[in-house]
Amino acid sequence: MPDTRAADAPALVLPSAAACGSRRRRLWELASHAHCPVVGVCLPLATVRRLAQKVCGLAPDIDDYLLHNAAVGECRRRSPLAEALQRELDRRAAIALKFAAERKTVEGLEAWWQTASGGDDIGGALWATLTHPRCDAVLEEQVLQRVHMLQHQLGACERADRARLHALERRERELGEDLAAARERATQAVEAQARIVARLQAALMRARADLLGRDTTLAALAEQLAALEAAAPGLKSRVELSRELQAQAERIRELERLVTRLRDEALHAKAAEGRPPAPPPPAAVESPSAASAAAPVLLQRAVLCVGGRPASVPDYRRLIERVGGRFLHHDGGEHDNPAALEPSLAAADLVICQTGCISHDAYWRVKDHCKRTGKRCVFVENPSRSSLQRALLAIGSVA
Repeated sequence: MPDTRAADAPALVLPSAAACGSRRRRLWELASHAHCPVVGVCLPLATVRRLAQKVCGLAPDIDDYLLHNAAVGECRRRSPLAEALQRELDRRAAIALKFAAERKTVEGLEAWWQTASGGDDIGGALWATLTHPRCDAVLEEQVLQRVHMLQHQLGACERADRARLHALERRERELGEDLAAARERATQAVEAQARIVARLQAALMRARADLLGRDTTLAALAEQLAALEAAAPGLKSRVELSRELQAQAERIRELERLVTRLRDEALHAKAAEGRPPAPPPPAAVESPSAASAAAPVLLQRAVLCVGGRPASVPDYRRLIERVGGRFLHHDGGEHDNPAALEPSLAAADLVICQTGCISHDAYWRVKDHCKRTGKRCVFVENPSRSSLQRALLAIGSVA
């Protein structure tokens, strides 16, 4: 390969555009100052290096600048490297050469160059224009001047791109650090959530074990209850009869105390007046006015008392039975089955509703039944013995 620092060969004198005919010029036929932009703009440096190694045996580690100068020097004559570069340029600019060949005048070629140079394939446009048979010295100078300025602009753009690239690389490093920190935080959050889920699952297992134990206990108690009911038929009725027996025994004891007291009063009155006393009626002892007023109305009639305090139920029973009524009771839905209220209402002749100690469901059941059947119902707000006595007085006065 000749020394690139040797003196440049004399520049070729371009013939006029009319004298060139239709043959395109070759790379070594161009002016010497056109070789540098053609090699630098139209061909990638890696392609030039590959062709130089293949054709000339150039060392693979040669400097880029020396490689460019050597290739430009070879283009001044028809050398093997110049021919190889010519074929590569024609192959790469095949489309641009096709469009440029359609221009038959200098003016048409110049107009096409102005348009094509603003596109993406500036290398193809440059090669197709410089080698076109209608490219004269004036157009060639204009083309090379524009390419020279474009190289300056590309250099400025490359420096700006490098600055932006460095900024983007710094930003990439910062974002990478932020991403790593975010991943670390996400990992910690996932681990914390996993610990919470593990605790909740353990609590769920304990709750399920407790529930299973409770169900097992309930099943065992149900079996025991079934065994007791099978061993003692009518156990519930026996318990209710026992409670009723205790209530009747208490009532008998109270009546005995009342009879004893009345007998003593009669003896004292007889001794004081010298005549036998008339025994008072049993119901007149605690509430004479209520007994006298309500006795004709409640005689042999079923009176249903709905609600009331459990401790006052025996007092309600005594008041009703002392005036001749049959006492029925329902607690108003607190403990008794609400479904059992309807049969009790149907069996009653009179209903006394303790509104202060009754559920809403029982209240509306009582009100609806009495309204539907026309059965008399007395509402008592205060669940006390005196309130029941006043209700009995009201029943007697209305009757």
